[in-house]
Amino acid sequence: MTFKTMTAAEAATYVKNGYNVGLSGFTPAGSPKVIVPEVAKIAISEHEKGNEFKINLFTGASTGDSVDGELVRANALNYRAPYASCKDFRNGVNSGAIAYNDMHLSQMAQELRSGFYGNLDIALVEALEVTDDGKIYLTTGGGISPTVCRLAKTIIVELNHAHPAELKGFHDIYEPADPPYRREIPVYAPSNRIGTPYIQVDPKKIIGIVETNKPDEARPFNDPDEVTTKIGQNVAKFLANDIKNGTIPSSFLPIQSGVGNVANAVLSALGEDENIPSFNMYTEVIQDSVIKLMKEGRIKFGSTSSLSVSSDCLKDIYDNIDFFKSRIVIRPTEISNNPEVARRIGIISINTAIEADIYGNVNSTHVCGSKMMNGIGGSADFTRNAYISIFTCPSVAKGGKISSILPMVSHVDHNEHSVNVLITEQGIADLRGKSPRERSEIIINNCVHPDYRPIIREYLAMASSGQTPHNLHAAFAMHTTFVEKGDMHLTDWNEYKK
Repeated sequence: MTFKTMTAAEAATYVKNGYNVGLSGFTPAGSPKVIVPEVAKIAISEHEKGNEFKINLFTGASTGDSVDGELVRANALNYRAPYASCKDFRNGVNSGAIAYNDMHLSQMAQELRSGFYGNLDIALVEALEVTDDGKIYLTTGGGISPTVCRLAKTIIVELNHAHPAELKGFHDIYEPADPPYRREIPVYAPSNRIGTPYIQVDPKKIIGIVETNKPDEARPFNDPDEVTTKIGQNVAKFLANDIKNGTIPSSFLPIQSGVGNVANAVLSALGEDENIPSFNMYTEVIQDSVIKLMKEGRIKFGSTSSLSVSSDCLKDIYDNIDFFKSRIVIRPTEISNNPEVARRIGIISINTAIEADIYGNVNSTHVCGSKMMNGIGGSADFTRNAYISIFTCPSVAKGGKISSILPMVSHVDHNEHSVNVLITEQGIADLRGKSPRERSEIIINNCVHPDYRPIIREYLAMASSGQTPHNLHAAFAMHTTFVEKGDMHLTDWNEYKK
């Protein structure tokens, strides 16, 4: 079958006001990049005429500025799920201009198939090849691509020549049956392949091909600094001790790691610690540090939903593609983040907190309880089902004006029942088997910055009795002090001593 070739501007005309639109990719990796900016231009034009033009967007995770940024600036986004991270989008959500459903990434595909959001009108998918019989070979991201391709009434493919043909074979496309007919997901080790290297669709659904040569909108990460390096070393120290004690098998367990500067530093520290054996990863995002450790032999295999790496790192992968082809598999998100698989293979999850409290509750998403930062992503998919769940964060932020450990978190994403270990640059709080009172002592002693330790101790001293002592009148006093004065250093608890 010969597919119609069209410009990005022509392709954008197939996206109408009120449409439910599904995208490929996971992070900017594998997301379409040239059609959506043209959709934004249409929205601007329609708004100038006094017409409504907004769409509902469903993705694997975050995208690049060419999707979320362009749509927000054009006031073209009505509803968005499940995760986004660009500044313009964040501002749109916090102003109330965008209806945002922050949800667990592993659930997005199934909820679409279940009809929770209505019909999917069109899928925009980045690929490196499309065959006449409807085989779509994706680029650097898995996401929810198989589901949006199957559900959408029509598909437009961005054929991106920035990616080499040799990338074919990295993907393992598998879409599970829905309840009550689902069987076990047959992944028993990170390197298991259970599907096909392509998405199969009815070729008649593909209404157009847009050729492009645009690289992924890579996000550079900062080099580890003193704080993030110490956090990484503390994680390695904790895991090495658990291996020594026999809590973790001597062969080690697969690692899941979140995205960002702290995660990069943690993985680097694991690679440098001689007490940590070479390991596999079962995770949602592969970053630069993973590629470096693979080349050094410290990481043996990586299962992921995205090659979310810098431009230089992606070039390195492509220059050595035969080496990496046997060491990396890219999966759809509902497999890469699958709770059943995570529990079965015994992953060690390592994710980043915005703040945590003295009992081990973690806030991953909101500033001062109301302002969204990014979203929960896949952290809970792994945390709740991990063999050991670890959360990391610097003990302070904003030059010491914010304590990341507080009497009570202002928003709960991961409750105390799911969090096993809390680690800052100050130290390690192993919370396993501990009562709430024991947890509070360990966290204050080991994780709180010395500048805030007396303040939080004073809070605990005036907390009520009970299983989990709190003073509800004072629980958010440090937050409110920051809002009022720009600094959490509360100097007088007297008004709360009731």
